[in-house]
Amino acid sequence: MDSPCAAASAPLCVAALYRFTAFADCASLRDPLERVCREHGVRGTLLLAPEGINGTIAGSHEGIDMVINHVRALPDCANLDVKLSSASTMPFHRMKVRLKREIVTMGQPDIDPRASVGTYVEPHEWNDLISDPDTIVIDTRNAYEVAVGTFEGSIDPQTATFRDFPDWFRTERERLLGTGRQPKVAMFCTGGIRCEKSTAFLKQEGVEDVYHLKGGILKYLETVPEQTSLWRGECFVFDQRVTIGHGLAQGTYELCHACRRPVSAEDLASPLYEPGVSCPACYAERTDEQRASYRERHRQEALAAARGSAHVGAVHVEAADDRSA
Repeated sequence: MDSPCAAASAPLCVAALYRFTAFADCASLRDPLERVCREHGVRGTLLLAPEGINGTIAGSHEGIDMVINHVRALPDCANLDVKLSSASTMPFHRMKVRLKREIVTMGQPDIDPRASVGTYVEPHEWNDLISDPDTIVIDTRNAYEVAVGTFEGSIDPQTATFRDFPDWFRTERERLLGTGRQPKVAMFCTGGIRCEKSTAFLKQEGVEDVYHLKGGILKYLETVPEQTSLWRGECFVFDQRVTIGHGLAQGTYELCHACRRPVSAEDLASPLYEPGVSCPACYAERTDEQRASYRERHRQEALAAARGSAHVGAVHVEAADDRSA
């Protein structure tokens, strides 16, 4: 595979992948897929649903090759969308293959990206589109992701999960699009999967001039030079790297293991931050009892690390859970 993982200095390869396709029997696909991951030391999370497959995994270059080849052999998955990056250490604690209703949860059962979707825009053409004054640019990610970084001039829906997006758009539609000649709508997300559904949703709502960034932010940061980039900040990713920047280099944020939100250097200096227990974003959302439980869990994890073993309750980031949905 031609990817940033190919560098000899990158011991591990991280693959973010998805494919919208019709799986008649997801359950029959689960065990063979999990088996090939475990046999080759690959970790992460893969979701299987009647609408396809989605997830992020990490492992050796050879291991990732084997898993991707296995997925490409599944029904209608030859054109699997894969974005590759590198990691110096394993960003996942375990391997999970989960059965879900949707591979990215929007909660709109009539949306089918295979039937109707927006116009794909290559990363090298994206700047021109979003710089056009007749284009409105919408970030379809969750609010805590947008806070870390986004494209210059984009709209933040301030949604907690992707399932909030339809209600947000319906409420804001007139303000966004007006009543006269409609602007072009350009949308983006981390890897492209949320935009597949959001553009399909807008088209079903009668919006015709809809575009989305092919390969998502990850492909843009990989291929567009920083000198000409319109991206500002870093990009949150759903693994232990937390954020990445241009060239897919690991970013500067850490992870709050209580709420799994990104933690900046400023957050680390806050009196509300306690490793493994709380951060400024989640402190008010938790009770003293919950924080006491997190504190004990963090203590047990530290003891396990000192022994050189993994604590059974270690918190990990799901690669493609409902937070990315």
